[in-house]
Amino acid sequence: MRDTQLATQFEAERPRLRAMAYRMLGSLAEAEDAVQEVWLHLFRSDMSTISNLGGWLTTVVARVCLNMLHARTSRREQSLEASPITSHDDGIDPEEEAELADAVGLALLVVLDTLAPAERLAFVLHDIFAVPFNEIAPLVERSPMATRQLASRARRRVQGAAMRKDTDLDANREVVAAFLAASREGAFDALLTLLDPDIVFRADHVAVSRGAVREVRGAQAVARGARQIMERIPFAQPILIDGAVGIVLAPRGQLLLLLRLTIRDGKFVAIDAIVDPAQLHQLHLAILLN
Repeated sequence: MRDTQLATQFEAERPRLRAMAYRMLGSLAEAEDAVQEVWLHLFRSDMSTISNLGGWLTTVVARVCLNMLHARTSRREQSLEASPITSHDDGIDPEEEAELADAVGLALLVVLDTLAPAERLAFVLHDIFAVPFNEIAPLVERSPMATRQLASRARRRVQGAAMRKDTDLDANREVVAAFLAASREGAFDALLTLLDPDIVFRADHVAVSRGAVREVRGAQAVARGARQIMERIPFAQPILIDGAVGIVLAPRGQLLLLLRLTIRDGKFVAIDAIVDPAQLHQLHLAILLN
């Protein structure tokens, strides 16, 4: 009876825990693992010591995710040259994760992945799930005031307010939105109107090693290439790259490549494709606010 009641209570909380874990980890497989670990913690616990089950579960899932983020950071520091794409042969439906990533925001997931573990935790818990700072503070081993500052710093990085240098941000954002729409729809003529006749597309050495052409010149050739890319990988969104509007391609929320754009007078003059993991981790990324 106790186990059945406990399982029922936990299943009622599972969607919320899964949503929190996914935003903290950016991977549906890892989020499912984290939630399962929370269940094991709960199953082994003395329920008489838990007065607020929802709050207890929030604390445990946050601790589990924080440990996973620290482990991930250690692995990344050991090998920046590893592929930026994580794949899982774990029964997770790629379409389900793609839909979830799109609902959360592909660009947001990519930007969250640039934060330090404690920053990410504080931002997600407070700004997205409205957890009070005094409840987050013990998790990140800081005072409530320091935790507030942690979330504030993360918020500034996510929004990129301090690094915006694109004086034509709104206009360029509209150009990028039109470019993405035309690429996905295969609207070749519409693409051409957005490209300077002498546009140049450049791929970095990692992209070239994976079969990309190092350099393509001319609106016709670049438009054909853009249309082919977007047909194969529709997971693209505008993003701020070092303060200027760019494009991120992130299937299932996992960073694949960035397109750094040079836009002049409403037209694309240059597109630089960045795939090299070491360079990707050096760039300052932020979301574009509505």
